[in-house]
Amino acid sequence: MATKEQEITQIGHSVTIKGDISGKSDVRVAGNINGSVAIEGELIIERQGYVEGEIKTNTAVIAGSVKGNIDCSEKLVLESNSQFVGNIKTKLLIIQEGAVFQGNCQMGSVPSQSQPATPKEAKKVDL
Repeated sequence: MATKEQEITQIGHSVTIKGDISGKSDVRVAGNINGSVAIEGELIIERQGYVEGEIKTNTAVIAGSVKGNIDCSEKLVLESNSQFVGNIKTKLLIIQEGAVFQGNCQMGSVPSQSQPATPKEAKKVDL
């Protein structure tokens, strides 16, 4: 979330942006973005908000719609009315009941392919 020194960029519900957005502030989207979003902060997509494009951010809370891939270095929250079509890469994912997610997800850190996990590093997963 924004600190006192950090600004928040708001894109209103009647605004449509065709192009890429980048910056270091938090961004709140109630309108439409057709293009990539790369910010070093928090991205909030409100219920009526829509983003079509690649997203890269620290954290994101999505209540609206996204069509594209997202890379969140920390946390992604898909709220109950959200619709997400694309691939997710994040450290922590929260999907609330009622959210729609269609795509693939990669969470946490993955050992590099050049160095396989040792038996001590490997974790057993019960299915």
